[in-house]
Amino acid sequence: MGMTITEKILAEHAGKERVDPGENIWVDVDILMTHDVCGPGTIGIFEREFGKDANVWNRDRVVIIPDHYIFTANEQAHRNIEILRSFVKKHGLKYYYDPDFLQSEGMPSPYADPTRTSYKGVCHIALPEEGHTRPGEILLGTDSHTCTAGAFGQFATGIGNTDAGFVLGTGKTWLKVPPTMRFVFEGELPPYMMAKDMILAIIGDIGVDGGTYRAMHFDGDGVHRLTMEDRMTLCNMVIEAGGKNGVVEADELTRQYVQERTARAGTPQNMRFHKNDPDAQFIFEKVYNLDKLEPMVAKPHSPDNKATVSEVKGTKLTRAYIGSCTGGKISDFVAAAQLLKGEEVRIPTFVVPASTEVDAALDTEKLDGKSLREVFRDAGAIIGPASCAACLGGPADTLGRLNSPEEVCISATNRNFPGRMGNKQAQVYLASPLTVAASAIRGVITDPRELVGSFV
Repeated sequence: MGMTITEKILAEHAGKERVDPGENIWVDVDILMTHDVCGPGTIGIFEREFGKDANVWNRDRVVIIPDHYIFTANEQAHRNIEILRSFVKKHGLKYYYDPDFLQSEGMPSPYADPTRTSYKGVCHIALPEEGHTRPGEILLGTDSHTCTAGAFGQFATGIGNTDAGFVLGTGKTWLKVPPTMRFVFEGELPPYMMAKDMILAIIGDIGVDGGTYRAMHFDGDGVHRLTMEDRMTLCNMVIEAGGKNGVVEADELTRQYVQERTARAGTPQNMRFHKNDPDAQFIFEKVYNLDKLEPMVAKPHSPDNKATVSEVKGTKLTRAYIGSCTGGKISDFVAAAQLLKGEEVRIPTFVVPASTEVDAALDTEKLDGKSLREVFRDAGAIIGPASCAACLGGPADTLGRLNSPEEVCISATNRNFPGRMGNKQAQVYLASPLTVAASAIRGVITDPRELVGSFV
């Protein structure tokens, strides 16, 4: 019996010829990522179990990216950053994305673009931009959306602080091999839809627990026509179905993306491409025809509470939000700007780039001679600095946070549980950046197909 991509990567890192679903194995880890929310806890466990004078297992394989609560006056959030800075200085860690601190300490910058003068942005977007996502590797992070990196043909998943503390000291972890679910998309994505619609359709079909401790493999010509950013969107929300990891088979587009980013950043260019064996076994398979899918939303208060946009159109909104690791990439903003160009939003609309690279692209990417930033500003949108911002709620002064129980928000983020973006009584509808932009223009949930001229 053959193996899936996930099984092959895990077998290789366990030093075994093959592994089978349900098998418990020790694996060598290629990259460990943490951030300002879970980093202090991970550091505390590492120092408690290995000793305050212990060295991390490999200084070049630990990546620390402050991103969640970085633009706030909150003292607890600032304390978290100080803990990270102290640890980075003590261990001489190479990949820490905090320019003010690096400059003050005379430490070399790890940034691929040395002109960046701010925090890098959301970790899941920063990792590929800075050359840390490579086909065939194992990437672990103290954040559930670490599964985003499966778009690059690697095994990527989120782990808790205790496991991360152990990895920090040993470079190893214990995993159970997940069985693989296969989702095949045939055809070509229509211009009024995005990868967010595809993953919302899947989660709506299988539920928030339908992928529990399973690998979710995305396949078919419809997937391989997608950009790398769209593939990242698919894998990003695997965790919303309970998945252990998401994966897309690495191809020539993957190779080009990784080669460009690793060459620019000076990170290793290790790449190992895996395919499913012809006789690989899948625990579940489902085929979708992209021509038959419609723009989707997830209604409050769960990512699997799905509906087509046409079923909920006209729902009154109080705000719109475009950002996060799911909806804050440059292609997300290009799509939204196509609708917002020459229009004016009727509700407060927040635009939050996922990284400083994306933020810079708001000035360089043009639509009819105007930069994306000009398009958003002319439409009346509020543009924030690159960060997670309101996606995780955050302190009271977080940009875009829902502070009122009467708020009804349509958002390009990934979760709409009670309190996820702030107030526990507020309602959040999840949708693609296209649907969010269309809805911001009219002030009610709107099917982007109604703005026909935008797709001619």
